[in-house]
Amino acid sequence: MSAANTEVVDALNAAFEGQSPLERLRTLRDTVPGRIVFTTSLGIEDQMLTHLIFSEKLKIEVVTLDTGRLFPETYTLWQETENRYGRRIKAKYPQAEALEELIDDQGINGFYFAPEMRKACCGVRKVEPLNRALAGASAWIAGLRRDQSTNRETMDFVSLDIGRGLVKANPLFDWTRDEIAEFTARNGVPVNALHAQGFLSIGCAPCTRAIRPGEVERAGRWWWEDETRRECGLHVDDPVAVSDTETMKAAIRDRASF
Repeated sequence: MSAANTEVVDALNAAFEGQSPLERLRTLRDTVPGRIVFTTSLGIEDQMLTHLIFSEKLKIEVVTLDTGRLFPETYTLWQETENRYGRRIKAKYPQAEALEELIDDQGINGFYFAPEMRKACCGVRKVEPLNRALAGASAWIAGLRRDQSTNRETMDFVSLDIGRGLVKANPLFDWTRDEIAEFTARNGVPVNALHAQGFLSIGCAPCTRAIRPGEVERAGRWWWEDETRRECGLHVDDPVAVSDTETMKAAIRDRASF
């Protein structure tokens, strides 16, 4: 990390402390030159940020990663959001050849067999498209919150994504889910219908379930894995997903019936 980049990150972290999310977005836009990209999963946090960006006509691109395995409700919300604000949410998709090779290796639902296979699926469907979405960008905006998981408690408002060479900002980092829900309701922001059905954190349909009473917010994501670092690879230090083909094939041989 260069001294210049460190100074920018430190200055943004200091400024964000006393600002509203909208002020943080404006400060980021005023401070970091070049292209800024906000990647939305269309969850409630991201819908709040989309509302701020579109309503205030900020020069920030809004992009989503369409993995091909999203819930029907998510696609419905995508269109509803574009209709509400009169703006397009750009999409990045998995590379066809890489996706075909993945499914040839591990099967259509191979991610259930082993953690490395799930991470390989996330790598093809999410991490690689994200890297293309962020190519040439100066800053990346995400909707992470401090209280979402233990892995995210130690993050900052702003950091340097060394692997991708850009500034990463989390304007809602110190907000709670209840505060965000109140904001979206008060401002008529469209939200995913699945939230009301217990799906607090929504990703791909095969990898997401509703949480049970007493469970933490992200317990419904990759629930069959040990509760350690259940991340897809988008928000970890190393953006390279596990893609060991031989390990995947061995896991299939051990667990599958064919």
